[in-house]
Amino acid sequence: MKIIKLKLKDNFKYKRKVIIKNLVLNIFIGIHNFEKKKKQRVRFNIEVITNPNIKPNNNDLTTILNYEDLINKIKLLVKKQHHELIEDLAENIFEIIFQNRLVKKQILKLRN
Repeated sequence: MKIIKLKLKDNFKYKRKVIIKNLVLNIFIGIHNFEKKKKQRVRFNIEVITNPNIKPNNNDLTTILNYEDLINKIKLLVKKQHHELIEDLAENIFEIIFQNRLVKKQILKLRN
């Protein structure tokens, strides 16, 4: 006979996250003249961890992280501004994502 102890659901720690995987955009990036003239493919993988204490509510959209809005803001950023360094682009994306009060942590991977 096995005795199984069950814990209350409140005791479990879990993360709420939004994952944007393999978003590929053609953008102007780089410090060389040829990089400023020709767009390059950059792959974005973004993992955003949100506050687990705020439960999503269909009637209150401020309780969710809208991934479509994040993608549109990133597209607007890369469209309106040339980034010479990929690190500069990453910093600007961090700022955009952390504007949302739900965001606690983010992992950003950029590859070209």
